[in-house]
Amino acid sequence: MKYALLLSLLLLAACAGGPPSRPDDVCAVFEEKDDWYEEAADAQEAWGSPIWVMMAIMHQESRFNASARPPRSRILGFIPGPRPSSAFGYAQAKDSTWDWYKKNAGRWGADRDDFGDAIDFIGWYNHQSRKRSGISLWDPYALYLAYHEGHGGYNRATYRGKPWLAAVARKVESRAGLYRSQLARCEEALKDRGGFFSWF
Repeated sequence: MKYALLLSLLLLAACAGGPPSRPDDVCAVFEEKDDWYEEAADAQEAWGSPIWVMMAIMHQESRFNASARPPRSRILGFIPGPRPSSAFGYAQAKDSTWDWYKKNAGRWGADRDDFGDAIDFIGWYNHQSRKRSGISLWDPYALYLAYHEGHGGYNRATYRGKPWLAAVARKVESRAGLYRSQLARCEEALKDRGGFFSWF
């Protein structure tokens, strides 16, 4: 009996640690993942980037999968080869960009597979996009282009030769709008949830 209980607890923990079951509904995401709204709100307060923009970018990058990586290339069509980049985690940040974030933001212990760190990274990067490329923090389309191309690439308009990237950025923009309208319906309840009884 106690082994069955232990197995049930392990399965429950595994499920709790996976991606949210309803990623297209940001209210459902925050209801399922207890600490995520508070961590997203902290990132919004720190960097000025709206929650709905950051969450739309994260959805595009990883579908909220903590261990996401780019797929491996294939040698001869079936032998696993190297990955195209070092991108990893919720935000799909590359090694060098993550190191820049940790140094610049003073977040030396940050991990790419930690939601709170990853959402803070996206907020920080959007803040950098405003400073370095003059992009509004409320413009998910342009923010995603800069997120994908880097600030140098965005400033050189490298995205103009990539119609597929423009289509992806439009998807992010559309999802951000959806998340914004959803969040407008549930944010007050999410804020209230962080009261006294959330400690128990």
